[in-house]
Amino acid sequence: MFDLFPEWFQIFFGSMVPFLESRYIIPYAMWEFNWPWWEAAPLAIMGNILPIPFVLIFFKYIEKFLRKYEYWSSFMDKIFEKTRKKANIKIEKYETLGLLIFVAIPLPFTGAWTGSLIAYLFDLNITKSLITIFIGIVISVSIMIILYSTGINIWISINS
Repeated sequence: MFDLFPEWFQIFFGSMVPFLESRYIIPYAMWEFNWPWWEAAPLAIMGNILPIPFVLIFFKYIEKFLRKYEYWSSFMDKIFEKTRKKANIKIEKYETLGLLIFVAIPLPFTGAWTGSLIAYLFDLNITKSLITIFIGIVISVSIMIILYSTGINIWISINS
């Protein structure tokens, strides 16, 4: 389905998808489209960070609206409880550094989307959170580029 769209579009908008984000889209762009990392990274990072200010600023209004419906209210309670439990100690103790580490670790259920949800739930400063999440994205992307490039180089060495 996405093959109908140009590669740059797939990279940019693919990096906006929660749980994929730029950290997984860049290796995909390198593998699938043969893009060098230095071309894919800026595009993916821009796509990844673009929705985050809107989440940080407007999520309270979305939450207020959705809480009118029992299904969404209980769904958010479960998600928020799980997120608070997962991040509580790190965020309460380290705040910005904890958020940075959480976003920077390229594992499932970490990243910019979850980081912005954590910033919202713990009522962290929006500007500080946005900068922290951006830096976390850059670190996460750097880790994935290094891991992917190293893995490919090892694979080529073994098969040569």
